[in-house]
Amino acid sequence: MQYRAIHRFADTGPRKIRQFADLIRGRNVDEALQLLRFYHNRGAKLLEAVVRSALGNADDKECPDLDELFVSEVRVDGAPMFKRIQPRARGTAFQIKRRLSHIVVTLSDPVESEVTVPATVPASAG
Repeated sequence: MQYRAIHRFADTGPRKIRQFADLIRGRNVDEALQLLRFYHNRGAKLLEAVVRSALGNADDKECPDLDELFVSEVRVDGAPMFKRIQPRARGTAFQIKRRLSHIVVTLSDPVESEVTVPATVPASAG
């Protein structure tokens, strides 16, 4: 079964969170939390909170074995931007884009991931 948590409109840009998302994708939940705990970046703290929330959702839905869960999907998407204007010299203006992001974390059981896809036989050109 899959257990999911979403943090919408996170206060950090997606590029700053994606490096930590790549770090924990495919790992065991305990290992992922251990990795994120020792980074002092804001993106790592936000991602750690979302992973903990997904683990709490699994506990709430009475997952049989919480220790066996792994991070099957981590997606960090861009959210709407706050657009501001910074006045500059001679009446010009620079645009400031305050970026936000949506973080989606999905935890899965290891049994689900071992689904095999049957191989197809190519058609003969005969």
